[in-house]
Amino acid sequence: MSPAAVAPAELESDACYLAMKAHDARFDGAFFTGVTSTGVYCRPVCRVKLPRRENCRFFRHAAQAEAAGFRPCLRCRPELAPRAASWSTEDASRILALQAARLIDEPDAWDDEGPGAARLATRLGVSDRHLRRIFEAQFGVSPLQYLQTRRLLAAKQLIADTRLPMTQVALASGFASVRRFNAAFVSHYGLNPSALRRAGPATGGRAGAAVEVRLGLRPPYDAEAMLGFFARRALGGLETAAPAGGKPQLSRTLRVAQGEKIHAGWLSLRFDGAREQWRLQVGDSLATVLPTVISRVRAMLDLDADPMAINATLHASFPQGDGLRVPGTVDGFELAVRAVLGQQVTVAAARTLGTRLVQALGEPIGTPIAGLERLFPTPAALAGASGDLLGGLGIVRQRQAALSALAHAVLEGRLALHAGADLAATLAALQALPGIGDWTAQYIAMRALRWPDAFPAGDVALQKALRVSSARAAADASQAWRPWRSYAVLRAWHSPLPAGKTQAVPDGAPAETLS
Repeated sequence: MSPAAVAPAELESDACYLAMKAHDARFDGAFFTGVTSTGVYCRPVCRVKLPRRENCRFFRHAAQAEAAGFRPCLRCRPELAPRAASWSTEDASRILALQAARLIDEPDAWDDEGPGAARLATRLGVSDRHLRRIFEAQFGVSPLQYLQTRRLLAAKQLIADTRLPMTQVALASGFASVRRFNAAFVSHYGLNPSALRRAGPATGGRAGAAVEVRLGLRPPYDAEAMLGFFARRALGGLETAAPAGGKPQLSRTLRVAQGEKIHAGWLSLRFDGAREQWRLQVGDSLATVLPTVISRVRAMLDLDADPMAINATLHASFPQGDGLRVPGTVDGFELAVRAVLGQQVTVAAARTLGTRLVQALGEPIGTPIAGLERLFPTPAALAGASGDLLGGLGIVRQRQAALSALAHAVLEGRLALHAGADLAATLAALQALPGIGDWTAQYIAMRALRWPDAFPAGDVALQKALRVSSARAAADASQAWRPWRSYAVLRAWHSPLPAGKTQAVPDGAPAETLS
């Protein structure tokens, strides 16, 4: 059974039970098990006593389990499961439903009313009725039920992992008041939020202190490669990659806009290899927008990827890269700027230019972590920068024009650079800007838009890896890897193909070509 290949009504119950019996982490988040004897639903990795087969009901999504009357397990904690990140290039209705779910998944849309089916339908260019029909066919629940489950599970994680006051938990989870939050929680889970916190282990430290949460994933996961990728590109003042407690740790500053309010602070990440999960710590200034930070970090570390589906397509060509993930970003505008600075230069040169830009235009910020002292420049700051200032940083005129046009397009709302943005429209808008061609647009799509089939065919290192001499030849060679060409690119940049293949990766070629 491939977890990405089955629809809700087509889950293979016997295969699900075997995966649950083996605690197979590869299926974590791909399905949930409702146990009729206890009334709870669990992840496949749950370590409680295995329930009898006849007491198990299997669901593709947590929202389905909750709609059927099951409440989340307090031990395996379904809110920690990786999201189902299915991808299809054939079924238009399925793609539309998945796009709607992705929009609902983003905490930025979790106001008290939620994005609403009508608003989602308008954004996706279809009727409200059509969206509801295809959404329920794909997920087995309505958009409103799906949204409610996402918000409640986010709240459950904040209750279990932090000491945030319940008012902050309610607001961070998209509820307008504690009263509405309590009513929804009791209605769904039969338990008061305060009672849930008392029942759990003491964690999270005192209110106002740094907050730490766990982020689940599906193995295999090459944490060393991911840490190395970001460490080689760390910009001075904005990011650090220093060991903590003998383990590698990534830290950086971050700005999150929520309506008219701006939240700025710091975050740190370290990989817990024993538990196959990441640990995310944020300063108290970002605690009230923690669901948004979690969502962005999950995208940055590509934690919702389905390695079984990806490896089934790519393993024969790239057997050494099964644990590689596509590095994302916590800020689409920042990634686009870094991509422009990295055009036709080495990683080291791009890092130098990026550090100079942060030091010149980044807003100062105080943090308890040495080396974290500035935020990345805003679109407004970059749009207002003079050519003399940018030239003094070593940025050539062509890049100056591209950066200025990019900043103005984002500032004026003509360009959206985040997961869930319209792919075709964003690629077209990017390539309409001066100094941004197909390579840069595809690179931004791969890392900021989280498009799994992005393919920067013009990349020189990629062409060398595939032993071809043109972008067209590289694109032709990539067709067998669809819809996972972004992952094929990462594998080509990192690992040689087996002997006997017509393509090979020269040792050391890719590392110095990426921004």
